[in-house]
Amino acid sequence: MKIIIHGGFFSESSTNQETKVAKQEALLRIVKDSYEYLKTHSAVQTVVYAVSLLEDDKLFNAGIGSQIQGDGKIRMSASLMNGETQKMSGVINIEEVKNPIQVAQLLMNVEDKVLGGSGATNFARQYGFEKFSTEIPQRRAEYEAKLAANGIGTVGCVALDKNGKIAVATSTGGKGFEIPGRISDSATVAGNYANEFCGVSLTGVGEDIVSNATAAKIVTRVTDGFSLEKAFEKTFDELLPYDGFAGAIAIDKFGNIFHQDSHPSMVFASFDGENAVVFD
Repeated sequence: MKIIIHGGFFSESSTNQETKVAKQEALLRIVKDSYEYLKTHSAVQTVVYAVSLLEDDKLFNAGIGSQIQGDGKIRMSASLMNGETQKMSGVINIEEVKNPIQVAQLLMNVEDKVLGGSGATNFARQYGFEKFSTEIPQRRAEYEAKLAANGIGTVGCVALDKNGKIAVATSTGGKGFEIPGRISDSATVAGNYANEFCGVSLTGVGEDIVSNATAAKIVTRVTDGFSLEKAFEKTFDELLPYDGFAGAIAIDKFGNIFHQDSHPSMVFASFDGENAVVFD
């Protein structure tokens, strides 16, 4: 069993030691808690559990603490992919829901698996997700002062369960100040992809990640016989012509864990039951 999570890119971590330490501690707590959960649950259940914990922590830009868009509203995206069934579900630009990843999980059980905008929000309400404001004072202050966002943040998790099954989940609160209606990579196969061979979750600039089809390329290359390292190397090289900004975490069917970012500042944590790794 293996698990790895990421907390996106955080520029403020390099200038605020207190914030950096807080994020490291949160990632370590969440990855260890999620590993304990993985012992008695499937990979699919575990990635939803882990990403829900990340969404509930205002240190990360997903769920509570999500960025505010150009019209003053918060819209979030999240997706889930089951590596065994190769089914993906997701929500795009959902509003006033505490845990978008849990709505994505529910959509796995219906025919129309990816919903956007008011359709996603209405679906959540119909299935008992109460109206919940994910805004925190920090994000409102940033918006009102027209500040640049404090980092390019998305959260994600890849898990390999005791039965050798892989799943991946990704959630984002956006980049901040975007045009309403903008689609991020998080609820697409460019930012969140898995099959029986490998699972990958991305963070970074959504437009760059979509242009490169990053997650799907890495998983496809591993499926075709590349090692994780070589699949990452080739795929990230393809971001270079346009200085693409991306970071990724992955686990393959053998339990190998790998991560890479194009502009080193991604935060992540992994755990295998004995060894914990936290990086920022």
